[in-house]
Amino acid sequence: MISARRFLSTSVLALNRTYMPVHVVSVRRAFCLLWKGTAEVVSVENGAWMAYDFNSWREVCELRVELGEYEESGDWISAVSFVVEVPRIVRILTYDRLPKNAVKFSRRNVFLRDDYRCQYCNRQYGAGRLSLDHVTPRSRGGTMTWDNIVTACLDCNVRKGGRTPAEAGVRLLKNPARPSRNPVLSRQISNEKYECWRTFLR
Repeated sequence: MISARRFLSTSVLALNRTYMPVHVVSVRRAFCLLWKGTAEVVSVENGAWMAYDFNSWREVCELRVELGEYEESGDWISAVSFVVEVPRIVRILTYDRLPKNAVKFSRRNVFLRDDYRCQYCNRQYGAGRLSLDHVTPRSRGGTMTWDNIVTACLDCNVRKGGRTPAEAGVRLLKNPARPSRNPVLSRQISNEKYECWRTFLR
């Protein structure tokens, strides 16, 4: 059985009452909603989906454990008297709002959009070795926007300095643009663990 520490980094897709994706929430938040009865688990099974309240989801999980059908690669929580699998999707029963189409501009989202890859040398780094670079420098009127900011490693950023890519003799891997989907979602649905999200993200 997977330790409790690992599941804390798992994400849960939250749908509104009409099954439209609206948030990605933490495991703690998802279980809080389920426990209070304001959400239900949506489990994608063989191309269709089933809905469970907290108690029925707990019963399904216990039955799977008894039958030896739980997956070692899954995320399971062991409580005092029962075990339950971390759901991948929950539906908030009282939430009618539509999802926001605007993707928030942030350092993390730029890194995710660019796959943590320097847009000049094409090398991938951890966040600590990356910076944000203005394609058109601020001294030339360059703005802090999706279409003018790219991920750059520290070396390339220093080498480029306050020049345009052409002046610095470097070439962008791709022209920066506002992503059509939240970069967190795009990154996670490429992970097999979150493949069931695709049903609701089309």
